[in-house]
Amino acid sequence: MKMIKKYAGVMLCAAVSLSLAACGPQESSSEKTSSKGSELVVWEDKEKSIGIKDAVAEFEKEHDVKVKVVEKPYAQQIEDLRMDGPAGTGPDVLTMPGDQIGTAVTEGLIKELNVEKDVQSLYTDASIQSQMVDQKLYGLPKAVETTVLFYNKDLISKDELPQTLEEWYDYSKKTADGSKFGFLALFDQIYYAQSVMGGYGGYIFGKDKDGNDDPSDLGINNEGAVKGAELIQKFYQDGLFPAGIVGEQGINVLESLFTEGKAAAIISGPWNVEAFSKAGIDYGITKLPKLENGKNMSSFIGVKSYNVSAFSKHAELAQELAVFLTNETNSKKRYEQTKEVPAVQLLASDKAIMKSEAARAVTEQSRFSEQTPNIPEMNEIWTPADSALQTIATGKADPKKALDQAAETAKGQMKAKHSGT
Repeated sequence: MKMIKKYAGVMLCAAVSLSLAACGPQESSSEKTSSKGSELVVWEDKEKSIGIKDAVAEFEKEHDVKVKVVEKPYAQQIEDLRMDGPAGTGPDVLTMPGDQIGTAVTEGLIKELNVEKDVQSLYTDASIQSQMVDQKLYGLPKAVETTVLFYNKDLISKDELPQTLEEWYDYSKKTADGSKFGFLALFDQIYYAQSVMGGYGGYIFGKDKDGNDDPSDLGINNEGAVKGAELIQKFYQDGLFPAGIVGEQGINVLESLFTEGKAAAIISGPWNVEAFSKAGIDYGITKLPKLENGKNMSSFIGVKSYNVSAFSKHAELAQELAVFLTNETNSKKRYEQTKEVPAVQLLASDKAIMKSEAARAVTEQSRFSEQTPNIPEMNEIWTPADSALQTIATGKADPKKALDQAAETAKGQMKAKHSGT
């Protein structure tokens, strides 16, 4: 599943002065009823319910309940919950990207979880942190993903792979002829471009004294970010990237060029493993290359999680189900069916999982990755940053001027929409 980013922060409460708790339904102890014979509804990602089929059946038997699993695109589930939750037709448990957590909490859409520390310690630090807001837990991670490098073994062998992005530039200069290309990436999007900008010292948000994202400290236009954007621009200016990979259709063009054998290597993610295999491409997967400063290209860690709806009438049981689905045993079973890398720490060294080249690449790249910010202010970064990068890619603006404008726009939007939250 591709990492999908741009989310609108629509507030359910009419007045900011109301407490956040008022956004969701309240449940007192007197309202709690026996869960026996109840039905839980789980919103699972598209084509991923097979991964929890056995676990759901076991949970139903142990708790004498019914669990209905409905597949929905995971990045759209919060949007659906805004409507279906208050109407009483929403889920008890849903799945969502980690960078939506802050917005969902602000809007009162998901419940805080009361999970013991020993359970929390099962997961990797980055994945469990993606579920935290103000030191409170709002979900349990089920899968992690990062961008990695896919290469076509018919065009380039593992031993021939350039080790730095600058070497990939040189390789592309020798091989790109307008119809075939060396290395390709969607660098007109901050989700991918941050891999370069971050390696030179650019960042989205700085950190406050407690280690939380600080929206007042924006780094998308600092010296390192500009240097990274200047390198990115060279790939476009020198004709090493086709014009078609700029804009909304860029991802389709990039993936088509790879599956048609017209690109030696691309930056993508584990969500494409099955698609590329079906296309008959003999590909390899490895971590992202280094930069000339010796640092590895960074990447965002994407985390998929199970979260409990604030509108659930069986919140405690729903939490039990989330814990059960993400335990070590069921996480491994889920991996076997979906090939999504689990967030459980011990499984990072599981021999059966590490046989997968994709799992190894994601695990290795995770060492150089950063958590995708999950605060609501992140919603104001994606569009201005992407717009700036597109003007950089098309040569309509120099990197510094474009990134300065993006930062100014983002700050204005954060001030207008989030000052006082």
